[in-house]
Amino acid sequence: MGSKKKSAVMGYTKWGYIFLIPFAAVFIVFQLIPLASTIYNSLFENYMSGLKHIGPNFIGLANYTKLFTSGDFMKYFKNTMIMWILGFVPQILVSLLLGAWFTDPSLRLKGQRVFKTVIYLPNLIMASAFAMLFFTLFADTGPVNSILVNMHVFAKPFKFMSNIWSVRGLVAFMNFLMWFGNTTILLMAGMMGIDTNLFEAAQVDGATATQIFFKITLPLLRPILIYVMVTSLIGGLQMFDVPQILTDGSGDPVRSSMTLIMYLNKHLYSKNFGLAGALSVILLIITGILSMIIFKATAQPENN
Repeated sequence: MGSKKKSAVMGYTKWGYIFLIPFAAVFIVFQLIPLASTIYNSLFENYMSGLKHIGPNFIGLANYTKLFTSGDFMKYFKNTMIMWILGFVPQILVSLLLGAWFTDPSLRLKGQRVFKTVIYLPNLIMASAFAMLFFTLFADTGPVNSILVNMHVFAKPFKFMSNIWSVRGLVAFMNFLMWFGNTTILLMAGMMGIDTNLFEAAQVDGATATQIFFKITLPLLRPILIYVMVTSLIGGLQMFDVPQILTDGSGDPVRSSMTLIMYLNKHLYSKNFGLAGALSVILLIITGILSMIIFKATAQPENN
């Protein structure tokens, strides 16, 4: 009897491994091998100098040293983090507010389905199209400047694309518009999964709506919030299409909107594969470190 049960378990285990084969194959071919190749290439001098190809010559960690000593890496990392934070903070606050409204049965908001669809629509628009739209709207002769001048807010058109913080603000605002709907849907799903008996018990005990939100809703939303923060962080570090199109790839003014991926793209465009590989590896490490910081900062304190 025991041998039959053991053989049945072995049979189920075998099928489990079989179903894992497609995932393992895709992971190895499209992630593990490219990662190993990138790390390998980062250790070589390999670039074009005019029409002459230099390398590949093994130089060890020289590419990494060059990135950290040039000063450009830290500047572009700071640009990337500033624009991500400017877009993410209002995104998470607005999404929490909308999620709390939509999931509160006492408010009985009408037209919820229509509104949910509308706030999610920007997520379906291509980032390149979104960037082109904002580039046209906020151009020196664009409609936004025309309205502001006609309303006598400005005496002459404001050069949005020549001001450091206006360009950063536009990039952050576009990322906010594109992603707050998706974040709202995720947070709503988490809120709707919370047992309503907890809210009813808190109301019976005299808890206010604010106390219920901060003492019950937010702690139970921690897994969803961690997921949103980590995925948003990864997306922020990979920020490319919006600032690339908005600034025509220059990262102006004075490279204040140049992101790390735009910097990486310049190395790939100039066929400097060694520096591009080193930058990719550093980005991977930074993403891992910042993700661990988020996990540690949002970890639930242990009860002694």
